[in-house]
This record gives sequence, C-alpha cells and structure tokens, in this order.
Amino acid sequence: MQAHAALEAWTHCMTSDPNKITSTWSGPNVCNYTGIYCAPAPDDSTIFTVAGIDLKNANISGSLPEDLGLLTDLDFFHINSNRFTGPLPKNFTKLAYLYELDISFNQFSGPFPQVVLAIPSLRYLDIRFNNFAGDVPSSLFDLKLDALFINNNKFQFSLPQNFGNSPVSVMILSNNDIKGSIPSSVAKMKDTLNEIIISNTGLTGPLPQEIGYLDKVTVFDVSFNRLEGELPGTMQGMKSLEQLVLKHNNFSGVVPTGICMLPKLKHFDCSNNYFHGPFPKCPFIKRKHNRGKCMGF
Repeated sequence: MQAHAALEAWTHCMTSDPNKITSTWSGPNVCNYTGIYCAPAPDDSTIFTVAGIDLKNANISGSLPEDLGLLTDLDFFHINSNRFTGPLPKNFTKLAYLYELDISFNQFSGPFPQVVLAIPSLRYLDIRFNNFAGDVPSSLFDLKLDALFINNNKFQFSLPQNFGNSPVSVMILSNNDIKGSIPSSVAKMKDTLNEIIISNTGLTGPLPQEIGYLDKVTVFDVSFNRLEGELPGTMQGMKSLEQLVLKHNNFSGVVPTGICMLPKLKHFDCSNNYFHGPFPKCPFIKRKHNRGKCMGF
C-alpha cells in the first residue's frame, strides 16, 4: 500500500518525536495512525484513502521525504508548530487534491518553495515563521489562493505589477524585506480581499489612490514601514474597514475627514507620522480602542 510506504519512509526521516505521536504508526492500517485522517477515495467511494495529515504542535523534528508524494489523495497537510527542516518535497506536485498546506512555525529554509506553484488545487498556503529567504516569484500572486501567509521569513522582493491578480481573502506578508511600493493593481483585489497586513517590511512611496476600491477590506495594516505622502482621499470608499493601522511611517498632510465617516471603523492608529492640522473626531470610536492620536512629531 502506497500510503503505508510513504508514512514509513517519513518516520525514518524523523529525528525526534518526544511526545511519541508516531508510536501508533505501525502496520498496514494507516487510518488508525494518530494524526492521519482517511476518507473515501475521490475516484472510488468504496475505498478509504489518506485524505489528511494533522501533526500540529507535535514538537517533531526531522525532514520531509519525497515519498510523501505517494499520498496522491491528500486534501490537507498540517504540520505547523514542529521542528522540521530542509526543503519541501518536489513530489508534492503529485498531490492533485491538496487544498491546504500549512508548514508554519517550523525551521524550513532555502529559497521560496517553488513546488507550491505547481500544486493544482491549492487554496490555503501558510509558510510563515520559517527561514525561507531570497526572492518571492511573481507567479505566486497568480495562484487561485484564498489565504496566503508568508510573513516572518527572510524574503527579499518587491510587490510585482501582477500583485492585484491574487484572489485571496486574507494576505499577510509582514516581517520580510519588501522593496518599493504597493502597486496600483491592488484595486483588482476588491471583490475578494478582506484582510491585508504588510507591516515591518520597508515599503516606500505613497499609498496608491486605488486602495479606495477595497470596499470589502476589514483590516488594513501597513505599520512600521517607510510609506510617505498624504493619505488618499479615496480611502473613504473603504466602507468595511474595522481596523486601520498606519503607525510608524512617514505620512504627512491632513488626515482626511472621510476616514471618520467609515461606518464600521473601530480601531484607527496613525501615530508616529508627520500629520498636521486638527485630527478629525471619530465619535463612534471608543477612546480605549483609539490608541493613535495621529499627532505630528
């Protein structure tokens, strides 16, 4: 059985399993293994096959063997919060049904895992809090993802012109080294984007006028960057905003009064910028939620 061979090969690549999670991984009935989830095969409902792996918070160390590509019916692969190292197997391209890939909070390293670009059904990608480094391919933003988390790595890249092609609802890119500014193509994300966080990356330039089209965004956080210029008046079009975090940048000018007319805004922090003039009153924001005074230096 291919699943048994794949999981047995994986145990040989594990160097530590202090909680003995894989102590049940013996014998041909892999559906009884801890962390292994089975379901009817996509092409034959009479056969049960490995549909998911969930080993989160297991504190396992080791690497991932190419044999995992034998799990061709795998739907989700969650190994977040362990101590795995090395690259992702190239044979992950054989996982035609893989929908969720979560390898966050591990010790993976090397360049961006190009293999994820060739997983046809992938919709959820979480590789945050690892040691990946180097460029992020522009083709990442062409994937039909719903959620993208690549924050807290060592990536060095610029947001490409096709940035707005991404159909994600949630995107977090924080704590990487991102050159340049936010492309105007961000407007193309208006129908799907709900949360975007690009804090502490080194972004420069002004916010594009086109962000005003993001009328479904609830969280917009670009704090701790080097963004500058005046806030676009078009931001009054971001009618779903609940959290707007602009602190620790080089913004200047007057804060548009339209921001305080946003009907759902609960938290607005634009402190440590160079704004001048009277700060508009936001009566619907409770004082305890409004940490930002938006006072100039």
